[in-house]
Amino acid sequence: MIYLDSAATTLQKPPAVPRAAAWAMSHLTTPGRGGHPPAMGAAETAFRCRQAAADLFGVPDPEQVVFTFNATHALNLAIRALVGAGDRVVISGWEHNAVTRPLHALGAEVIPARAPLFDRQAQLDAFDQALKAETKAVICTHVSNVFGFVLPVEELAGLCRRKGVPFVLDASQSAGCLPVSLEELGAAFVAMPGHKGLYGPQGTGLLLCAAGMLPPPLLAGGTGSMSALQAMPDFLPDRLEAGTHNIPGIAGLLEGLRYVRARGTERILRHEQALVRRAAARLSALPGVEVFASDAPAEQAGVLSFRAAGRDCEELGEALGRRGAALRAGLHCAPEAHRSAGTLETGTVRLSVSAFNTPAEIDRAAQLLAHILRP
Repeated sequence: MIYLDSAATTLQKPPAVPRAAAWAMSHLTTPGRGGHPPAMGAAETAFRCRQAAADLFGVPDPEQVVFTFNATHALNLAIRALVGAGDRVVISGWEHNAVTRPLHALGAEVIPARAPLFDRQAQLDAFDQALKAETKAVICTHVSNVFGFVLPVEELAGLCRRKGVPFVLDASQSAGCLPVSLEELGAAFVAMPGHKGLYGPQGTGLLLCAAGMLPPPLLAGGTGSMSALQAMPDFLPDRLEAGTHNIPGIAGLLEGLRYVRARGTERILRHEQALVRRAAARLSALPGVEVFASDAPAEQAGVLSFRAAGRDCEELGEALGRRGAALRAGLHCAPEAHRSAGTLETGTVRLSVSAFNTPAEIDRAAQLLAHILRP
């Protein structure tokens, strides 16, 4: 199997990740639930994971790193901390349903700052224009999960700081391959999954919280701290971590973070961008294939979408899968992105890579598509 769906979940992991998760299953219990070695070992593992994330993502205090189930969980916490019914929220035109559905559920007024694909200056100008009116929050993806478009989040964060508007970054497609710093961005929150570019297990995620940010909990329950009180603790991370921790997942995530730190985000990004450029060249040479690729390497990360004239994208994705290439087709849980790019009616087939993919795999996937499209 040629696995090219890492924008959904990385399948190939550093060997230390599954080893750590398996070891934790039989040796560790839950932080804060006892003074015995299995519980204390779990607490140490959780702290080391918070510290590794804080070091990698520019968080001053590890206690500002909250464990979540995934990026969607993290984004819900961030959004509910800042937004209420009727509040005006500005988003990019490339957002995932993990952003738009919570805003819809809250009854917020959502203003998409739309701009052409791969035009970073136009995207920044669209945000500037949208922020003329009173805005409660700006929420923006770092990298489009459909097209790999790297948005100008550093400049946008600066704009938000100047205007005094809280900024929330969805780093679902950038954590692990692009520099992300909570402190340098001055963001209120940064949300990310553990199971994508951080190479951790599914069911893990992180919410990075700026100092002083104390979101209302989505869940109430035991935390192992302040047990005499019926209210949730008023400090992080306990306030947002009710119930038993996913310690096997956290142990695996710790090893994923260590892998990214050792390999380096810049090296990972260069590798992924080279593969995407190779894929764009191979696929665009096929008759009738439309490839959504940037001419500027810095504007696209390890995600590439395409479609073929007269062919259903989901049928193409299934045909590739039957022949041994795992790609994703459809709307990718991001109708806003397809609306912005003009692909809402058709969707796209998405190819997404990781540090473990090779040029030979890209070439083979292109050959398989050529065979499928042959009259």
